[in-house]
Amino acid sequence: MDGQTIVNALILGIVEGLTEFIPVSSTGHILLLGHFLGFDSTGKTFEVLIQLGAILAILSVYFSRLWQLTLALPSDPASRRFVAGILLAFLPAAVIGVLLHGFIKEVLFESPALICTTLLVGGIILLWIDRLPLKPRYTNVMDYPLSLCLKIGFFQCLAMVPGVSRSGATIAGALLMGTDKRSAAEFSFFLAMPTMAGAFAYDLYKNRNVLSADDAMLIGIGFVASFIAGVFVVKGLLDFVSKHGFAPFAWWRIFIGLAGFAGLYFLG
Repeated sequence: MDGQTIVNALILGIVEGLTEFIPVSSTGHILLLGHFLGFDSTGKTFEVLIQLGAILAILSVYFSRLWQLTLALPSDPASRRFVAGILLAFLPAAVIGVLLHGFIKEVLFESPALICTTLLVGGIILLWIDRLPLKPRYTNVMDYPLSLCLKIGFFQCLAMVPGVSRSGATIAGALLMGTDKRSAAEFSFFLAMPTMAGAFAYDLYKNRNVLSADDAMLIGIGFVASFIAGVFVVKGLLDFVSKHGFAPFAWWRIFIGLAGFAGLYFLG
């Protein structure tokens, strides 16, 4: 394993951490960037497994709140409803992810043009939603009805297509169904925990026999970089969204989509 491969793994890990929780598609970014860097991981496991760093970033920032939520479960109906809502929202992606795992990894992950298209189209849709005169009915994630949580979970399934963005799909769906921007982003944080943990565990299980020591080292590098970058994003995203909305992320998606198409045209 050469030094450039290690540097590439570090760069991709940082990009994963910076983009996982914002609606720009971390998978789309690292697959597209990996394409131009010539980075090719075994079974495309690197791109999935380094998400563990992002998971731990959420856990570290939200540890106190998660601990309080755990302690309240036996006696607080609202806490139990919230946890049930997260599990309901996770269920559609869990089922579809298992059923379509091979197609997602072997076909969708291997199409840079598709990623550029979904980045571009997703940016336009997010810009449109951000400008709608929506009137929120739900401003606290603890008050989300179970039916709303399940519907958000179905929106999350759109992110099986790289470039759509897991957080982007869940946030857009939540906004269209009556949530405010801050709570939509926060619900996306909580939903990310079981979703990414499940994706990590299943992908590791499916590729356990093909990963080498070099693969493990690269994944470890990407994991650490993802964790450090993710902590900074999680700490600042909710305040940023409250002040600026999602338009900056929409324009970034459009820029990256167009830049990706230009790169594919001139570089292949």
